This record gives sequence, structure tokens and C-alpha cells, in this order.
Amino acid sequence: MRLLYSQKAAPYLFILPFIITFGVFWAFPLGRSIIMSGQNILPNQVENIGLDNYTRLFGDRLFWLAMGNSLRYTALTLLLLIPIPLVLAVLVNSKIGSPKIKAIFKSAMFIPALTSVVVAGIVFRLMFSESSTALMNQIIGVFGVDPVKWLKNDLTGLAALLIVALWRWTGVNMMYFLAGLQSIAIEYYEAARIDGATRWQQFIYVTLPQLKPTIIYVVTISVYGGMAMFLESFMLYGGNKSPQNIGLTIVGYLYRKGVEDNDLGYASAVGVVLLVVILTINLTQLALSGLFRKEAR
Repeated sequence: MRLLYSQKAAPYLFILPFIITFGVFWAFPLGRSIIMSGQNILPNQVENIGLDNYTRLFGDRLFWLAMGNSLRYTALTLLLLIPIPLVLAVLVNSKIGSPKIKAIFKSAMFIPALTSVVVAGIVFRLMFSESSTALMNQIIGVFGVDPVKWLKNDLTGLAALLIVALWRWTGVNMMYFLAGLQSIAIEYYEAARIDGATRWQQFIYVTLPQLKPTIIYVVTISVYGGMAMFLESFMLYGGNKSPQNIGLTIVGYLYRKGVEDNDLGYASAVGVVLLVVILTINLTQLALSGLFRKEAR
């Protein structure tokens, strides 16, 4: 009992749940994956093969295809899911419009994040069906365009995935930006108005610099979310096999090798490389944003 009331022990007791969770659900699985990536795992047989899985991986055409699909998807989601939610957050945070309508709008935008990806994937698969009666084909039919086989072409399949991402994550990112906007002191805008700054100049020279930490955070989680995307593609294509692998992501490839092909050693190597890629992208963008730069005193 004396230990519970010890001022020296109290900080360690408070962080103990995090340390246990981190160790059990992150550090141990990561270490185990690194070890497995150097093994050939068969039923009742484990063979150490060194870097053979990595050598095989870098010569695997399908691996590079899946990695390219994920990188392309991630880059395009960043181009969509940073500026669009930011603009919406600025509009919601402005004094224009009814507060009740804004509250309804915020709720409506956030609801997709609470919706099951499985259910949403089935609905979007029906929307993007190649049938002439599918919703998307009916919409383009209004403009005289013939029905499109959305999920059988590379660009249209990518467009479908991006629309799903916009529908699902725009509201979430908007909430992050809205929280950042509401934390900006009103005195900055008052000083800018006194100096004769227009609304656009206030946005460029006041809003964006003050939102920098929020933007960095949203970019970081968006990179992870884009590279880790799997279930949306899996449900949209009704499985992990799309025409000519146009919907195959790097996590989908990991799932294919580890679960479908039962090649756990090779799948672990894919997972380790994926982790390195995500860390490299995020650490690079954090360095470029000046997060690691010491401020001059």
C-alpha cells in the first residue's frame, strides 16, 4: 500500500498501462515480425533463411505493383483530404450562416466515419456497378455518356476508391481543422484587420501559420491511413482479387501472401518494408515542415 502513495512511484504507475499496451500490441509484434521476415515458416517447421525473403521481395513484380498502387492512392488522398476539409472547416468556423445549419452539417459530415466499412463498401460496389441502372452510370447518363465499367479500369477504379475516401474521411479531417481554427486567438485577426489585411491575406498569413501543427498531424495520419488502406478496396472489389490487380494495395498483398498463401515469412518481410516506407515518408515530411528544427533564441 505504501508503494501506491509514493510520489516517486506514482508517475511510473500512471504510465504503466501505456507501457504494457505498447509492449504487448506494438513492440512485441514488431520484433516478432522482424524475426519472422528472416524465416521460411512451414507447418511444424521453421527455417532461418537470412535476407532471402527481402531479395525475393525486391524482385517481385506484384509487390512493386501493390506498392505503386498504395503510393498513388496516398498521394491523391493527400491532395483531396487536406485542402477540401480545410476549406469546409474555414466556412463552418466563419460567421456566415446559421449556427443550427452548421451543427447539422458537421454531424452529417462526421456520420460516414461511424459507418461500417463493410456496409459502405457493399453500397459503393453497387453504386459503381457496370450495369446501366447503377447510380454512377445513371448520373453520367444524364450527360449522354455511355455506361462505364468502373471497377474494371485502372483510372475509374482509382476514382471509385478516392470517392470512398472522400466520403469517409472528409468530415473527420474537417473536425481536426475546425478544432485548430477555434484555438486561434481572435486578437491575431483583429490586428490583421487593423493593418488592412484582406480576408485572403488573413487566411494566408494568420490562419495557415497558426494551423501548422494541425496540418502536420492530419498529413501524418493521412499518410498512414493511405498506405494502410485495405478493407475499402477489399469490399469495393468483393475480395482481394481485382481485374489485373488494379485494386491491390500493399496491405492487400501482405494479406494475400500471409493469409491466403500461408507464406508468413514473406508476408512479414512485406510488413517490415511497409513500416520502413511509412516511417520514411512521415519523417521526411516532418523534417521538411521544420518540426525537428530548433528555434533560435
